[in-house]
Amino acid sequence: MMENRGSITRLSDIDWPAWVPQERATLLFVIRDGHVLCIRKKRGLGAGKINGTGGRIDPGETPEQAAVREVEEELGITPVDVEPRGAIDFQFVDGYSIRVYIFTAPDYHGKPEETSEAIPVWASIENMPYDEMWVDDRLWLPILFAGQNVGGRAIFDGDTLLDCEFWANPA
Repeated sequence: MMENRGSITRLSDIDWPAWVPQERATLLFVIRDGHVLCIRKKRGLGAGKINGTGGRIDPGETPEQAAVREVEEELGITPVDVEPRGAIDFQFVDGYSIRVYIFTAPDYHGKPEETSEAIPVWASIENMPYDEMWVDDRLWLPILFAGQNVGGRAIFDGDTLLDCEFWANPA
């Protein structure tokens, strides 16, 4: 869809109330003792970047079911006491769009292990490796780490963030 390139560069270019994402996905962060269990993605969207565990929601799945399944597939663990924490809408100038549902969990069963999809990475909340993450993460993860629910919208051209807004929602 290269014909769209350049026509969407600002949040105001989109009629957000009418916006419908092409895909829905999840991100889940295990947060324990001031540290966050992340992954270094090996493939797919964001390959090479550090991120939360997650992926696309399969037909018939709820966002929470997908979040748990993705953690099990990517790290071989099962998160417990999973909490929904918000959603962020992403629009790419090439036409791709996705709504990402955010979850946290305070603990898990099992031992995080490298899989064909991801390498486990523990990071301190105080020293997150933002330089190795999607550029917008440094804008909304602090809201999440402060114990608040998060909402937001962002427009990307590939890895380049063009415009965004993030907000805290009551927890």
